[in-house]
Amino acid sequence: MQRLLDVLPVFAGDERVARLVTLVPGSDFSLDALAALEEANARTIPWPEACGRPFDLVVAASPKGRLEMLRGPRVLLPHGAGYSKTVPTEGSAQAASGLDPAFLLHEGQPLASFHALAHPRQLAQLRALSPRAAARAAVVGDPTLERLLASRGHRDTYRAALGTGARRLIVLTSTWGPESLLRRRPELPAALAAGLPQDEYQLALILHPNEHSRTGSWDLAERLAPALDAGLVLAQPYEEWAAVLIAADAVITDHGSTALYAAAVERPLIAAYDGGQELIPASPMAELLASSPELEYPLRASNIDVALDAQRPATLQALADTAFAESGRVLELLRREMYRLLGLDPPPDAPVARPLPAPRRPAHAPSAFAVRAEAGAGEVRIERFPPNSGRPAHHLAVEHGTASERHSQSAALLFRRVGSEAAAPHSVAWTADGWTQHILGAYPGCRTAAVVLSPSLCLLRTRTGPLLSVEIGPCRDERDRVVRTDPAAVLSAVHVRLGTHPDVPASLSCLIGGRAFEARIAPATGEESDYTF
Repeated sequence: MQRLLDVLPVFAGDERVARLVTLVPGSDFSLDALAALEEANARTIPWPEACGRPFDLVVAASPKGRLEMLRGPRVLLPHGAGYSKTVPTEGSAQAASGLDPAFLLHEGQPLASFHALAHPRQLAQLRALSPRAAARAAVVGDPTLERLLASRGHRDTYRAALGTGARRLIVLTSTWGPESLLRRRPELPAALAAGLPQDEYQLALILHPNEHSRTGSWDLAERLAPALDAGLVLAQPYEEWAAVLIAADAVITDHGSTALYAAAVERPLIAAYDGGQELIPASPMAELLASSPELEYPLRASNIDVALDAQRPATLQALADTAFAESGRVLELLRREMYRLLGLDPPPDAPVARPLPAPRRPAHAPSAFAVRAEAGAGEVRIERFPPNSGRPAHHLAVEHGTASERHSQSAALLFRRVGSEAAAPHSVAWTADGWTQHILGAYPGCRTAAVVLSPSLCLLRTRTGPLLSVEIGPCRDERDRVVRTDPAAVLSAVHVRLGTHPDVPASLSCLIGGRAFEARIAPATGEESDYTF
């Protein structure tokens, strides 16, 4: 569906062109496609109505289904990337899905008036499979890649929307079908979430739209619950997946075409495909996987870092160049062919690819952490993992009122984040001083209670001391950007320091996510103690 939305700028500003959308019957995934169309505010018509009237142009993203029922010149858009996959249960044996003559010909004649391809290599493949279909084909490039390239300057915006910060965003990509990553390694998202320090890495998952539809959003959320609770970002299948890919620092992939898009925007890759019947030998995807390091077990951050640092952008770009051509000219070339079939002169202004919208803020944020700590002279190093990671930990830190009561009962550090919600007409509020005392009384196992007031200010109380103010300073990264960490991680560092030394230091260096953040500690002022929430 996104293929169709990506080419809409071809007709931008032309009042002569009216756009109607219909769904070809027979797909198991049509309901989700319809929902995506409704979200895009597209004007849809029922299939019987579409079959009963002529059109000046029919644009399709796939040759499958009864396209011959639609009257009018037909344009087939590039489908997927690289034409590297075959579906053994349908069409011709070993023919790439999307280039199979079984779907491109109807009663011996080409189905399409114009077949748009992304690379000369694909045109050569099509000539070998069906000279008749190839006679109607030409290379125009890939409109989805065009949008990705147009969105590169929005990377900081996408990362801010995802709450990535200075962490390394690792994206898992899974195609659909029995050989896909998520079918073969369903445990991988949760295992990675448990194995990567949460202040150094963020994890996201891009699933093929068909897999979203096959499983359903409710069941998918249940299956992924451990990883989602640990902060996994599950990208939505239309547009959002591409924004997440732009935001990524690295990609762990099976044989799906998302990996080729990742290579085209120079994202390092780790291969996680176990082989099978679907990947076509010597295809662009096969070559890309063969050149990429494989995912190694056990799933440690050090193994992933070594694999990712071994790849070079120039190598990735060279491999992507075997699947994509005409970058920067895709919409121009498509428009020329489409207006030729329409019999119209195109508008004078060149079509421009539309940048992707920012992803939605993740619905899940971790609320319980197994905290590993290493204390030194004037500093504490902190690593946080999900509580079910199985790793030995110094303490459990839990966000009260968000995490489960079971975790709250087991926590040594309980904290609360103060929100900015508007107060109700009738309300009751805690003071910071009163809430921290209440929590220490209500939870016998809790040693420290704290309130996060802002990214730079927290209030904290231990069982044996007064209410303290903790001011958190930022640090600078290698590009001189100001970096802030999760204040709750700093609270864990202060909790460790106060638990091992009776005196209250004026400052503490908190080593979190490979960076040092200074915490300045002092008795809370009266105004701070009376802060209400």
